[in-house]
Amino acid sequence: MTRKFAIRLLIRIFLSIIFWLFLEITEFKLSINLPTISPPIGSDRVAEIAQQVTVRIFTKDSAGSGVIIQQQQHNSTILYTVLTNRHVVEDSTGTDYHILTQDGAIHPAQWISPEKFGNLDIALVKFSSSRSYPVVKLLENRQLWVGDLLYAAGFPNWQWHDETQTRINNTRDWGLKAFRLTTGRLAMQLDRPLEEGYQIGYTNEIESGMSGGPILNQHGYLVGINGRLKYPLGGIDTFKFTDGKFPRWSEFKQMERLSWGIPIETVLGFLDSEKPRNRVSFLPPTVNPTAVFFLTKPRSGEAFRYLG
Repeated sequence: MTRKFAIRLLIRIFLSIIFWLFLEITEFKLSINLPTISPPIGSDRVAEIAQQVTVRIFTKDSAGSGVIIQQQQHNSTILYTVLTNRHVVEDSTGTDYHILTQDGAIHPAQWISPEKFGNLDIALVKFSSSRSYPVVKLLENRQLWVGDLLYAAGFPNWQWHDETQTRINNTRDWGLKAFRLTTGRLAMQLDRPLEEGYQIGYTNEIESGMSGGPILNQHGYLVGINGRLKYPLGGIDTFKFTDGKFPRWSEFKQMERLSWGIPIETVLGFLDSEKPRNRVSFLPPTVNPTAVFFLTKPRSGEAFRYLG
């Protein structure tokens, strides 16, 4: 009887140890999965960042937008790198580029390494100045979730003249007054890119001339660049995947309602040799942990997830 009691006691002690170890491991996992929530910086601060880092790019016959992603000291001047769309700069060559910065100054610029990005709708433009300009922070890892608040900035080429919207004006000579910032939500995140690198669809209003401008999150970090407007004239042909396939008609009808951009992670792979120091590899979550179930990434094999 004593022996049986001792065996039972040992079994109970063993099970108790296993139970407490399980609790410790579970608590440890929870401490990893639920980090401290970091609040967004606020719309006013994001708007300030957008105005500081967004530039206007003038070509020979047109204009577009861009965002300053890097600076390098070069003797007595600073060399700046601007990220934009290829379709913004491809209509000009040589010295036909000028950049308008947030202080109203206009700088001669040059399109560098046109072949660097292959068929992607991405381009790098450089200019130099003795003045110091802010550089946007780059979100290195994709930490975008359907439903995220996004800010899209740029310089529309045309704006209505008055509230009656009976006449539109060309904004080429407007300087900084043409700047526009819109708010919206991430609505689609494709698990494979469209041709030219487009992969994120968002509800923000984008106009001609805002191509190449930054898409910022609630922390003011660059998550992508603008490039395609809602309801494109090309119809479903605009939404061709890199494998040559097209979305189903029902999917296309959802996709055409959105503006489309190229995620910054697509660009970063080409910038490794440049080693920009303004990358952010971890973004503290801003959502309520009880609502995490709503903000989900696409599952493997799923074309996209849509926010209606």
